[in-house]
Amino acid sequence: MKYKILLIIFIASLMVSAILTFSNTGNSDFCGINEKENCNAVQNSKYASLFGISNSVYGIFIFLILSILTFSQMQKPTKNKQLLIAYAVITGFIIAIYFIFLQIFILKALCRYCLVIDFGLIIAFFLVILGEIKKKKK
Repeated sequence: MKYKILLIIFIASLMVSAILTFSNTGNSDFCGINEKENCNAVQNSKYASLFGISNSVYGIFIFLILSILTFSQMQKPTKNKQLLIAYAVITGFIIAIYFIFLQIFILKALCRYCLVIDFGLIIAFFLVILGEIKKKKK
C-alpha cells in the first residue's frame, strides 16, 4: 500500500513539474497573482534554477525515475530499490522544506504548484519513516 501511495505522489509531482515547465507561469489566471500567491515571482526568482536548468525540469526527470523505480519495486521488490526510494524521499523532504522556507521567508510569495510537490514529498517522507518504524517493531 505504501508504494501505491508513493507512486501516486510521484506521478502527481511529475505532472505538476511538467505543467510548470511547459506552461506560461506568468499568466495571472495560471498563477493566481496576488500578494501572497505569486508563482510567477517564485518561478522567476534566482532560486528557480540550478546550473541554469529550471527546478521543474529536474523535477520531471527525478519524478519520472522515481515513478519507474517505485512501480518496479511494486512488481519485484528488492532491498536496493527500497533503499534508493527511501534515500530519494529523504533528500526530497529536505529540499522541500528548504523550498517552503524560501517561499515563505525569503521570497514572501507562494507558488501553489510548487507547494503541491513540496507537500507531496513531506507526505512521502512520513510514509517512508512510518514504514521503517513499523518494520522495526516486527
